[in-house]
Amino acid sequence: MLDEAVRPAALRPGDTVMLVSPSGPTRPERVARGVELLTGWGLHVRVGAHAYARSGFFAGEDALRVADLNAALADPRVRGVICTRGGYGAQRVVDAIDMAAVRRDPKVVVGFSDITAVQLALWRGARLATIHGPGAAWVDERTPEQSAQSLRAALMGTEPVVVKRDPAEETARVSVPGTARGPLLGGNLSLLTSSVGTPDMPDLAGAILLVEEVDEPPYKVDRMLTHLRRAGVLRGLAGVAVGQFTNCADGWPVTVADVLADRLGDLGVPVLGGLPIGHGHGQVTVPVGTPATLDVAAGVLTVEPAVR
Repeated sequence: MLDEAVRPAALRPGDTVMLVSPSGPTRPERVARGVELLTGWGLHVRVGAHAYARSGFFAGEDALRVADLNAALADPRVRGVICTRGGYGAQRVVDAIDMAAVRRDPKVVVGFSDITAVQLALWRGARLATIHGPGAAWVDERTPEQSAQSLRAALMGTEPVVVKRDPAEETARVSVPGTARGPLLGGNLSLLTSSVGTPDMPDLAGAILLVEEVDEPPYKVDRMLTHLRRAGVLRGLAGVAVGQFTNCADGWPVTVADVLADRLGDLGVPVLGGLPIGHGHGQVTVPVGTPATLDVAAGVLTVEPAVR
């Protein structure tokens, strides 16, 4: 049985949030738009000392990236930690996260994509419920007003998050009927697969698995899901919530939806595709680590808040 999640306090107007870059380098002009949004909600925004650093495909050296993250987690004045973006690099620093600080003073942590590695580590080390949502390097064209309001509700509200299947999503036809209940765990498929064999790979027995991906051709998605199956980590799942698989196509006459239906359809659990969670247009924010209900017939995923 999975332990109950630790839920930090919801953000309130006047609270301070810190922006950090644990993975890839970010664009200051996009972060400026994110700061504008957050301050418009009444939050005070601090930018980590090395948030704009760059070292190859990292946002600065490993030591700098984790120093910013740990500074945010340890500062009692900071009530929320918002990653600027994903990219690559979080797995190189997660073993150095100050878990004692997290357990001493749990706070809201937001991100997705490569930040899945941070969220899995925080779940393992502190059972912290986190928020799978857009980074502070904001792009209005991809995350319009409804995405902003979804993030705001998850950060500052305490109502359950309700996500409805979007028939326009490519994965909408991936479906196995039924209902399921369990903690929502997961995130980016590549990061989940890369976590197999590490301390951060969660026990998914009884959980609803969330998966999303970007820029991976169908055969690589097949390979990752096959690896998860062969590693045994999908045994005992309660259900699967399939998010956006964005730009996941190549020249073969096999779609990513075909792959998902094949690799997930015979697990014997409900599967709901077409959820606007991930790298696509109109990304919706969801808690991870808290109890969720999957209703395939209704096309709805309902997740209890990550905050209290």
